[in-house]
Amino acid sequence: MRRGGPSVLGIVLAGGEGKRLMPLTADRAKPAVTFGGTYRLVDFVLSNLVNADILRICVLTQYKSHSLDRHVTTTWRMSSLLGNYVTPVPAQQRLGPRWYLGSADAILQSLNLVHDERPDYIAVFGADHVYRMDPRQMLAQHIEGGAGVTVAGIRVPRAESSSFGVISPGSDGQTVQGFLEKPADPPGLPGDPECVFASMGNYIFTTKALVEALQRDAEDGHSVHDMGGSILPMLTDRGEAQLYDFSDNHVPGETTRDQGYWRDVGTLDAYYDAHMDLIAERPAFNLFNRSWPIYTSSGQLSPARFNAGGIASESIISAGCLIRGQVTRSVLSPGVVVDPGAVVQGSVLHDNVKIGRGAVVRGAVLDKNVEVPPGATIGVNPERDSDLYTVSKGGVIALGKGQRVS
Repeated sequence: MRRGGPSVLGIVLAGGEGKRLMPLTADRAKPAVTFGGTYRLVDFVLSNLVNADILRICVLTQYKSHSLDRHVTTTWRMSSLLGNYVTPVPAQQRLGPRWYLGSADAILQSLNLVHDERPDYIAVFGADHVYRMDPRQMLAQHIEGGAGVTVAGIRVPRAESSSFGVISPGSDGQTVQGFLEKPADPPGLPGDPECVFASMGNYIFTTKALVEALQRDAEDGHSVHDMGGSILPMLTDRGEAQLYDFSDNHVPGETTRDQGYWRDVGTLDAYYDAHMDLIAERPAFNLFNRSWPIYTSSGQLSPARFNAGGIASESIISAGCLIRGQVTRSVLSPGVVVDPGAVVQGSVLHDNVKIGRGAVVRGAVLDKNVEVPPGATIGVNPERDSDLYTVSKGGVIALGKGQRVS
């Protein structure tokens, strides 16, 4: 963001292992997991930054990053003529023979990127959430408030607080009075005691404040070197942190139903539920907003085909699919084949999954290249499924990439 305005460097934290999303993360980083048929999770944060004219972005990677690096380099090509870029930055061990110790250490080890760009502000955003947001509105509040860091927060039920960093606002509703990482029993909000502000993992820093905080954190031998667990509490204690209420953010083309939508899809159940949000007649999250698009690249594929009486309802069917059976309330990625007599209900099928003749798949997430043999069933016999496959607490059945189906 230049042309007379403040210069902003985007740093996307994409090195997370994503253990809770296994087996989808067995062979790839969490931000590289497919979502919504044709997207990768990282596409949502990158689209938000690019739509907001933050056009110099570094994606910090570490864990099983090959498919993520390939996706970023082949899809997110910016104009080199204007000096813009989206680039993956793997762990480089610039400070010695060690990998990233945490998200704060990842930025510390990559400060050469900051020194090269010399931005006024740094937008540090997470890479694995599903949402639309205009970061320019958050930046405007940050500049006006004069804080060292502004953290985006969203109201969530207090009962869910143990899954998030929790922000306690001061009496002015903006100054951050306390920051607790995944607390068991935090205080509720004034006037709304059953809710708390959860950190969205999105921060805007004044560059000087971030660099100084990272250097102080590096000297603390007891620190976990994490943005939420270390840097935010430090700046909160120093009175340099402020809250940005995500409900105040508006993007072009939003509807009253999807305004303020944000999902952490870090578990199989959350991942599955977010897909179900996409397929309603009035979806909770609308992929068809052309005024604030989510960008990706899905390759050169033929249109989807429906033959031999194949039918689909309340579903997303990507290009390259061949539907000759029955599909309901499901999301199909490119290249999926559903043979005659097969039934797919309430499921998420990744690239090139094949469902054989007469097979039944219900309530499942099948990673790419899984082949379900003719007549086989998934989601019909719970005891058998739990013996053979990964089954979430909510009953979602998940098969990893290319996993054999009995």
